[in-house]
Amino acid sequence: MTFQKLSIGDYFRIPGISFSYVYRKSSDSHCSLNGMLQPIRAYTPVKRLTAAEIREYFAVQQLELRKLKKAV
Repeated sequence: MTFQKLSIGDYFRIPGISFSYVYRKSSDSHCSLNGMLQPIRAYTPVKRLTAAEIREYFAVQQLELRKLKKAV
């Protein structure tokens, strides 16, 4: 699948990039990573995340945030 085939708001990964990097399609030419907009080419190969993968991603993010809060 390519970036242009995603719908705005879809979460995805880019094959070959760290598994921990999850992007979200923001527009036809940009995606977001950690709240920062990143330009991306329309024909970049991507893997759309399933609902279960998205839930798992956010669960890990929440766990990491809790660890940081306890450390402070």
